[in-house]
Amino acid sequence: MSEQLTFTAGDDDLWEQYDQLATRAYGHPIGDITHLREHADLQVAVRGGRVVAGGLGLLVDQFFGGASVPSACLGDGCVAPEERGCHLSTEMVTERLRPLIERGAVISTIVTSSTGYARRLGWEAPTEVLAWAVAADDLKHSFTDGDFEVEHGPSDEAEALQRELARQWNGPVHRPTWWTRWKRDKGNLITYRFARPGQPTTGLLSLTTKRHERHGMSLVVQDFWAAGQSTAAGMLAFLGRHNTRARTITFRRGTLPPYPTLLHGLRHHRTIAEAWHPWMIRILDIPEAVRLRGWPRDLTTAVSIEIENETGGWGRWVLQVRAGTAEIVPTHVEGQVTFTRGQLAVWYAGGYRSTTSARMAGVHAVSEKALATLVRCTAEFEPWLPDHF
Repeated sequence: MSEQLTFTAGDDDLWEQYDQLATRAYGHPIGDITHLREHADLQVAVRGGRVVAGGLGLLVDQFFGGASVPSACLGDGCVAPEERGCHLSTEMVTERLRPLIERGAVISTIVTSSTGYARRLGWEAPTEVLAWAVAADDLKHSFTDGDFEVEHGPSDEAEALQRELARQWNGPVHRPTWWTRWKRDKGNLITYRFARPGQPTTGLLSLTTKRHERHGMSLVVQDFWAAGQSTAAGMLAFLGRHNTRARTITFRRGTLPPYPTLLHGLRHHRTIAEAWHPWMIRILDIPEAVRLRGWPRDLTTAVSIEIENETGGWGRWVLQVRAGTAEIVPTHVEGQVTFTRGQLAVWYAGGYRSTTSARMAGVHAVSEKALATLVRCTAEFEPWLPDHF
């Protein structure tokens, strides 16, 4: 490996080379390398004219506190097997982030099983990610569909509903116009809309089917958006009777919102939960990430914080929140609460639901009141990322 390593953006030839490398590294083709070519940024590492590492990056907005925050979403990254062990992946991450930061990204999100590696680079997981499986008969016998009308196919109204509901969580992607088409075509999705007679759409459901090897099939839910409890119950009832050959309804990882409609409605709780690798968030630009995020409108406060920086040192900041806006500026005042880079990211995403959870995650605070105030600042909405990239 004496030949010099260079990093560059992908042109047509490098896209093709990277597609071949990813197939070799993952052991199977990665369809998104083709599907996202018009929308993603590709950065690669080249040695001796050969692509030896790379990855895709999407500049999209994510909702936090009800506001859109520009995010560098990284996916489909890999290093050639013969190049592993030389910390190339760390250099590659820096190069993948660079153009997205230049275009305005102030946070970054990844989904990875290599949580220790990502944690060392400043990412942290704000919540667990689960896939759920429930018997179709259990849904059919536990929920009623009320008087909801079901219509097949997407609509502008349904997409507007999805955006409105996404704002009520910390993490969902503010889906650009091409996003839904990409997912629909990629997964061969079937979409349904739910509404009471003569009323606006209040539910959006997307699913696909998975045939069993011998008999029957499963439904795999990809999108589950409900404006209220009755709509969610109606959608669950619909899933239970959607297809008599479907014995199991599977909610793909992260698809089912973390509210208790399913838990409280089932007559027999025989669900199966499968843990998946989590989504992880990293703050790239602290002042801008704070400024762009949404904040509680009924809260006015100022809290001094010490935050770990990228070199392992510590900076002193003061967070000021007022009437739904906030800013964080350097200060000489000793911090009442101390955040590592990862803890800052979890707090930003609303991952600390109480002072107890924050302290059990290692957050140090000299003032319980200050810690409680910080938790309240970001806990208005729960962390949830139903989007896959």
